[in-house]
Amino acid sequence: MEDRGFDLESRLDDLEDADLKRTLSPVDRVAERGYFAPPSGSELPVLDSTEALVFASNNYLGLTDDQRVENAARQAAATVGTGAGASRLVTGDTMVHRDLERQLAETKGAERALAFSSGYAANVGTITALEPDVIFSDEYNHASIIDGCRLADAETVVYDHCDAADLRSKLEERADRDDASEESWLLVTDSVFSMDGTVAPLEAICDAAEAHGAWVMVDEAHATGLYANGGGVVQAEGLADRVHIQLGTLSKALASQGGYVAGSEDLIECLVNDARSFVFSTGLAPPAAAAASEALHIARHSDVRERLWENVAHLRDGLESMGLEVLGDSQILPVIVGDRTDALALAEGVRERDVVAPAIRPPTVPEGTSRIRVAPMATHDRDDIVACLEAFRATGDELGLL
Repeated sequence: MEDRGFDLESRLDDLEDADLKRTLSPVDRVAERGYFAPPSGSELPVLDSTEALVFASNNYLGLTDDQRVENAARQAAATVGTGAGASRLVTGDTMVHRDLERQLAETKGAERALAFSSGYAANVGTITALEPDVIFSDEYNHASIIDGCRLADAETVVYDHCDAADLRSKLEERADRDDASEESWLLVTDSVFSMDGTVAPLEAICDAAEAHGAWVMVDEAHATGLYANGGGVVQAEGLADRVHIQLGTLSKALASQGGYVAGSEDLIECLVNDARSFVFSTGLAPPAAAAASEALHIARHSDVRERLWENVAHLRDGLESMGLEVLGDSQILPVIVGDRTDALALAEGVRERDVVAPAIRPPTVPEGTSRIRVAPMATHDRDDIVACLEAFRATGDELGLL
């Protein structure tokens, strides 16, 4: 009989040949340092390595092992339960969820917020629920935004990365069509881009959108908790009243799991009823909601954000002083290497010196722009930053990259 299945072995061989095969390397704890197991496939991993400094995590504020956050999760598990047990529309809506959403709405300057099971679900659910006719999307937007555009079956117009002039040109071109007045338009962008560290020009984007009556949706996944009063770039630039839909994740700076949408009362009511990824998913686990709520409180009312930005400045200065090219204007510091082989060698050499910072290469980034993505945490101390810089210097010298 003819085999109509899938040649998985060849797929894996092709990935291996292209240096694109990914592996899992478990770590003993999620923090600024840890013990990593070598890739073990389906076997039980063995943590027999030396402790390494982690400069590859999105745990930007280092709150995943903060005792206050752990206690909040523990208390929610003990008093509410370990899981929501059902969709929020059935019996999975708890006071822990409502407390988190109240605090998110306050932080984001919105009438109301809604927690999703993941940031991915928040993006896909929101875009598909709105059912826009046309979506204008930054070319480097996250995969969840791209998938949301596809699932919404909308016509998607991609504009050049962080280029408000190109966006305005594409809006004007679309507006010249005879049927444009009948269309609903949604403009979607990340605020901080995870592979480039760039920050979207949100004020110029809002200007362009308002000139044509388009709605603006901003994904603050890599910004929530890090800017003004624990908000994102929208808050830092005072644009909450000009951005119709603010999204984000609870799984990065807020040290938990899940996503959220913040906006008007009407927006949230529509999502509660029409966002399939909300309606047909079990509610966010109460311990995750409580952990995120406590982490957001810490981000808003302590010096943890200031400590992160001090580490970012120190690390950027040190890398640039070596002659390395560092992109972006955020907490994400992509060190451009160029050649994929050199990037892999640099990441491996840094790892041999007990610093974890991954090589990012095509197709994740454009050809010829392979890089090391460096991301410090607020909980790294000065010695940790120095150790990271020394690992880059020693490896760069060894490989002839400096």
